[in-house]
Amino acid sequence: MSETRQRHAIYSFGYRRSADQDAAVPVRHPAVIVGAGPVGLATAIDLGQRGIPVVLLDDADRIGEGSRGLCYSKRCLEILDTVGVGEEVAAKGVSWKVGKVYFHDHEVYEFDLLPEPGHKMPAFVNLQQYYLEKYLVERVDRLDNVTVRWRNRVTGLAQDGHGVTVEVDTPEGPYRLVADWLIAADGANSTVRRLMGIAFVGETFKDQFLIADIRMEADFPAVRRFWFEPPFHNGQSTLLHKQPDNVWRVDFQIGWDADPEEETKEANVRARIDRMMEGRPYELEWVSVYTFQCRRNERFVYDRVIFAGDAAHQVSPFGARGANSGIEDAHNLAWKLALVLKGEAPQTLIGSYDLERIQAADVNIRHSTRSTDFLVPKSPGDKHLRDAVLQLARKYPFARRMVNSGRLHTAAHYDSALSTPDEEKFGGSARLGDPAPDAPLVDAAGNEVWLLNALSRDFTLLHLANGAAPNVPEGISLLTIGTDLKDASGVFTQRYDATPGACYLLRPDQYLAARFRSFDRTRVESALARARGE
Repeated sequence: MSETRQRHAIYSFGYRRSADQDAAVPVRHPAVIVGAGPVGLATAIDLGQRGIPVVLLDDADRIGEGSRGLCYSKRCLEILDTVGVGEEVAAKGVSWKVGKVYFHDHEVYEFDLLPEPGHKMPAFVNLQQYYLEKYLVERVDRLDNVTVRWRNRVTGLAQDGHGVTVEVDTPEGPYRLVADWLIAADGANSTVRRLMGIAFVGETFKDQFLIADIRMEADFPAVRRFWFEPPFHNGQSTLLHKQPDNVWRVDFQIGWDADPEEETKEANVRARIDRMMEGRPYELEWVSVYTFQCRRNERFVYDRVIFAGDAAHQVSPFGARGANSGIEDAHNLAWKLALVLKGEAPQTLIGSYDLERIQAADVNIRHSTRSTDFLVPKSPGDKHLRDAVLQLARKYPFARRMVNSGRLHTAAHYDSALSTPDEEKFGGSARLGDPAPDAPLVDAAGNEVWLLNALSRDFTLLHLANGAAPNVPEGISLLTIGTDLKDASGVFTQRYDATPGACYLLRPDQYLAARFRSFDRTRVESALARARGE
């Protein structure tokens, strides 16, 4: 990606010398994270909240390099809520749930990503990535056991069966430290991946998009608008999103043969935007060019080095699968690594991160590949077929399922050995291997409480009141619906197909690991052991 300019605030942080730089021998830390982007910061906070000391290394000393990541999904917002910034992101961002698809100058159809009420978080929020990073850095500053070391550049590493020795360069010279576990969250051009000689496996698509952030006063609706071959852009695709601060993101398809340096010249960028905005005044804030890439590491766990976010996998931007899947990586990893570091789970539990998040990455890559194939037909026949689908979709709902302007991100589903298969039939929208759906509940004082906010950071057993409270095994927090919290609206009962006495075991990352129509301590103990990888 080649950035050309930006006109928004940059948040700078000073370099500070650490005590490790004066140590006679390398100091050992339980967890060292490389990369202070959203994924690295979220992982650090999650681990810190679980009592694990964290050192986070970043070779820069500032955030605010363009808006970059933009769309954050409902599931991502729920995860951000667990690390203390979800409400800030939702409040600052532009909420939306409706998307509109156009072909030439005609609307084809619109879709609603969250038609049902009863969720704390919206379907999506648009927010410039630098705001998210700012909120996460401020959250880190409130944690005593998480330290960010700015302008600490990793230059080498070596690992054995017990840890990873990391070589770090700073403005005051090099030093070394040792990590029990090293998490590489240092982006698509990962230094850790390069030092380890790990290559991405996948595909780079032969097309390019020009993206521009413009600041303007406009009464356009806060919906996702995507055009196939609009008249203002010479028959290529365009996407428009609203951001906070009167900033709008525009994506223009420019083709594989376009020269990025030429395309990002201000006069050429303005010529495209002028045709689209038809004379509406605006300020150009940030411009960049990107290509579609759908690739990943062969593995995400290499002994004591774990990859997350863009350092582990890359997908095309359409569908909002990049940052959202990276935040999901963080949430999946942190509780597992915390249990292993505390000696409460076997080291093999880390292998489930590799399996589950590769499973999720492959789904994202598959969706992104299909989106790209629809956006960029590979032959005249493919284009004729795509255009026919778009024409049919104006009148026939069946064709709308075939239109692909970027399937929007949804939470990952895990077909995992950590889940206990159902022995009894359950309906509702709660699914084994999915994150628990949120629901509005009421506390003893009559205040509305959201289910996901009421869960502990450990394993939680949701129990539907039915006489005496169950005697849950150690390591599980009990939350009784009907006693601790009331399901006044009936939403919880409907979503979980809940009956008196039923119980649901939720993992620390809020995934449904097991459910039973009645409490049986032996079965719950077995489900807990399975979810811990024992």
